Amino acid sequence: MPSAATTAPEAAPTPVRPRFRAPGPDWLRDPRVWRTEVLAGLVVALALIPEAIAFSVIAGVDPALGLFASFTMAVTTAIVGGRRAMISAATGAVALVIAPVNREHGVQFLIATVILAGLFQIVLGIVGVAKLMRFVPRPVLVGSVNSLAALVFLAQLPETRNVPMAVYALIAAGIVLLVLFPKVTTLVPAPLVTITVLTLVTVAAGIAVPTVGDRGALPSALPVPGLPDVPFTLGTLATIAPYAFAVALVGLVESLLTAKLVDDLTDTPSNKTRESIGQGVANVVTGLFGGMGGCAVIGQTMMNVKVAGARTRVSTFLSGAFLLVLCVILGPVVSRIPMAALVAVMVIVSVAAFDWESVAPRTLRKAPVGETVVMLVTLGCVLVSHNLALGVVVGSVTATLVFTRRVARRTTVTSVTDPDGTTVVHRVSGELFFASAEAFADRFDHAGDPDRVVIDLSAARVSDGSAVAALDAVVAAYARHGKTVEITGLDAAGAALRDRLGAS
Repeated sequence: MPSAATTAPEAAPTPVRPRFRAPGPDWLRDPRVWRTEVLAGLVVALALIPEAIAFSVIAGVDPALGLFASFTMAVTTAIVGGRRAMISAATGAVALVIAPVNREHGVQFLIATVILAGLFQIVLGIVGVAKLMRFVPRPVLVGSVNSLAALVFLAQLPETRNVPMAVYALIAAGIVLLVLFPKVTTLVPAPLVTITVLTLVTVAAGIAVPTVGDRGALPSALPVPGLPDVPFTLGTLATIAPYAFAVALVGLVESLLTAKLVDDLTDTPSNKTRESIGQGVANVVTGLFGGMGGCAVIGQTMMNVKVAGARTRVSTFLSGAFLLVLCVILGPVVSRIPMAALVAVMVIVSVAAFDWESVAPRTLRKAPVGETVVMLVTLGCVLVSHNLALGVVVGSVTATLVFTRRVARRTTVTSVTDPDGTTVVHRVSGELFFASAEAFADRFDHAGDPDRVVIDLSAARVSDGSAVAALDAVVAAYARHGKTVEITGLDAAGAALRDRLGAS
């Protein structure tokens, strides 16, 4: 037997890049991990500021509500969430759902809706709604991730309209920095370098371009907790409950899908039930601090995990903590960051998040047509509606229809008549259920078959009442022509189902 020394060079696996390796149990004593986590938290905090302000505009509230939401969501989920390194903050999906509450009833009702949505999420987490994610097909997941990446990219386009020409030069320079700087060193995250360099350039050269400060005033004081000023009546509950439940569902779907994406990216598990409950706790806390609510956000999560290389809860916690410090203490400095720098960062994030392999020509040629259709339907639905939960539902229904059609088409009936012409054996294979039952019943020649008919089900499975009804209809049709039918090969489960549901 060859020695380990001689076989080691051939058996050694390809080394994994350090920034994609999960931290070991002694990571608290590793300064490299701390450096990565701290810098990642700072980069994400800078990127969260304009996003939170933009989502506040969508919801029709003061920018402080979006910034406070991003702070409380990140800090709380870092402690109670179930997915390490995932970023939760104010999001566009939640803003779109909750905007009508503020428009029709005011900001205090909006805050009450956020708190109730958090309570709904806690209940849904306790009853195990996270387990339903296992029934979401992979093409739906791929379509969801691609749609979110596309939405992140599309969200940057308004920043390129009706702006000075210098903005385009800054975006291009930022993208070049983001691509080339990691080839020089990974000690400092490229997004942080890009934001710093472009800010210094615009300030030193006096270049007039849109900045973070142009998006809205940053808060100058810490948030103060308190209950919303609304009547605590059944009427209030009836008003906010539908919106709260919608926020809860949208938030959980986006958070659990993002958690699954990080699981796959880092090859580490997460506790989806804990994440569901944690999102609820975070929204309750956010509402108590006057925030607009939120959930996991794929853009900043990809920036944290894939670009900056973070792997622990420290980066998530610090992203929220840095966000508050930057807004309250360093607001004048942060206000001067050019939006072009953040646009460049988010463009790279969207490109990195998109699953390009899923739309590569060779993949599309090899993949089943039905799976490609499901992925494209999910992608299109989210892009049109900007509603991830709706896209997942529509994609899952489409996948179910595709799967049902595929299984139903595999049900076959092969007929063999004895040489003497007195008996015909119909051998059935495949799944007999509601989608294949009608086609199955039409495959028999009740008038032309011999007097003795054998239906062999040894290679088939009777799965539901529709299959039993179709089987009984075939037997009854032969009986009307004075012919006898013998059913053989029915397994125990099918026989029990037919005894329970079949004609007596």
